[in-house]
Order: sequence, then structure tokens, then C-alpha cells
Amino acid sequence: MTHHASRKIAVIGAAGHTGRFVVAELLRRGAAPVAVGRDRNRLIAAGFPPQQVELREASADVQASLDLAFNGVDAVINCAGPFLDTARPVASAALRAGIHYLDVSAEQASTAAIYEEFGVAAREAELVFLPAMAFFGGFPDLLLSALVEDEPDISDVTIAIALDHWHPTEGTRRTGRRNTAPRLQISGGELVPLAQPLEEAQWDFPAPFSRQRVVELPFSEVPVITRHIRLSRLRTYLTSNALANIRDPETPPPAPVDQTGRSAQKFHVDVVGRTGSAARRLSASGQDIYAFTAPLVIEAVERILDGRVRAFGAQAPGAVFDAASFLKSLASRGLVTRAEIISEVVDSEE
Repeated sequence: MTHHASRKIAVIGAAGHTGRFVVAELLRRGAAPVAVGRDRNRLIAAGFPPQQVELREASADVQASLDLAFNGVDAVINCAGPFLDTARPVASAALRAGIHYLDVSAEQASTAAIYEEFGVAAREAELVFLPAMAFFGGFPDLLLSALVEDEPDISDVTIAIALDHWHPTEGTRRTGRRNTAPRLQISGGELVPLAQPLEEAQWDFPAPFSRQRVVELPFSEVPVITRHIRLSRLRTYLTSNALANIRDPETPPPAPVDQTGRSAQKFHVDVVGRTGSAARRLSASGQDIYAFTAPLVIEAVERILDGRVRAFGAQAPGAVFDAASFLKSLASRGLVTRAEIISEVVDSEE
């Protein structure tokens, strides 16, 4: 974004854990972040460079404050969860301001609500609204979109996510307490409630993870993928150690291990699409799901503002962007991807 230094991007929830990564990534790319939060003292305490980052106070439940905060900006990135509470009002303010809206929600209900309520209005205004443009949601959608580009007949998909540990932020914990809506999965081409108790299986990940016990746990990728890809079946699994971490109130928050503030957390995502007897797998690995969300969402903003989009409206990233080129651009941010054709079934039920 260096050639568009005048572009102003509002980041609401800027003082939070993910918000700070997003502001730092905007600065790295030469944009002009507008850090928005409900508490000016907290914004000041976040330590943003004052000559480069404008601070604006606003609250998601006060419309007029959002209208002032978004005055003169080109897009807003909503990092202020729980998104069940903030997505609608912030998206409404973006629509009033005539600016693009993105959020980093892992919540199915808030993501679906943005599609349902803003799809037509955003398209008519020639805006792009991208809910769940994050590690959960948009990232698996981009991986699947790149797979489907090569093999359009894929209708049965499994997503398996390995985290070597998950030290949740306070925001993740708050969202977990607030997000009591039943989770949905895709079976028989329909959205159906996730069966309880959660299904468990074994999954063979590459090193350093190797074979892991996984638990079925869908996130916002379900509404995102169903927005533009018709599947008969979609299953999402998370390594059971990661689920145990976030369920344990004693698990500490993420701790930085480098100068960018990233934690040591390693992730690996397998997306496997099946057609008849063959299957294709696209996998990706990297470091720190919170930190990784920043280049993901900023790459999306950059492409939207450059006009590199296939569609307007409330959309899935795979419907808006060239998924393969988008994923390739993340290689400079430490993402490693690998595609392969596999003939055997890769998940084994117990």
C-alpha cells in the first residue's frame, strides 16, 4: 500500500490483541490507520506511534460516534468482538459512510447475519463486505476456493486444523461466553445443527504434529463457504489439545516471542476435497493464528481498494479474490502451502 499512503483504514477494537497486529500491518504497508476504540486511554496505552496513527473514540452501541469515527476513511476493519454485538452496528455505519467493511469473526451467527442483512445494499452501493476475513472463516474458504478452481466437482470437504497449543486472548474468552448459538455443519447439502456430543476422530498431520486426536468443531467457515460453494458435506475438525486449552480457565493468554509480538503457536490447516475415489489436499502452515489474521485481512483491504475484486456485496473471499494468487501473496508473511492429489481416505474414524 506504500503508493497509497493517504488511504485511511479505520480499525475498530484497535487496542485489542488482534487489533494491534492489524494496525502494525497497516503501518508496515504504508497505509494510514485510524485506531478506533471505546476508551481513549486504552488507545493511548496501546502505544501506537502518534504521528502515524490517528486515535478516535467510538462505541458500537452509539451510532453517532461510529459515524464520526468513519468520517473520511476508505474502509473499516472490525476487530471488536463479540461480533454478535458489534458486527451489525459497525456494518450499518460502514454502509452509511459508503466504505468497505471487513471483520475477523469466528462466529457463525454474526457472519451469516452480515450476509443476510447487507448483501443487497452493499452490492448496490458497490461496496465489499467481508465478514470472517480471518484465520477461522476466510482462510479455509480461500484454501477450498483454490482447490475447487482446479477440481470443480468437489462436493465432500473435510477441514482439519492443528494447533500445537491455543492460549486464548481475553476477547476469545469473552466471545466464547457470548456465543451460545448452536453451531451448524453441512450434511446432505443442508445446514444442520452440529450433533452432540462432538464427534472425535484421528487425523494424520505432517510433522511436527503427526497423528492427532481431533474433535468436530465448525467455525465461521461454514456460512462463508456456503455463501458461494455448493457442498453435500462439510466437516471441520480441531485438534483436541487446542479445545482443551480454551476450555481450561487456567490457560494463559498468548505470550510474545519476537519483536513483532507473535506467539510461538504453530498452526497447520488441511483442506481435503473428495470427488469419487480421488481426493485433493491443499495444506497450509504458519505461526500464531491471531498475528496471521493481520496480513490476511490487510491483503484483502489492499486488493479491494486497488479494484482487484470479482464482485461487490457481502461476499466470501473466494468469490471476491483470485484465491491462488491471494494465498501466494501470504508466503512473504511466513505461510507455507502445499497441494497434492491423494487416493486414500485421509481421516480414520474410531
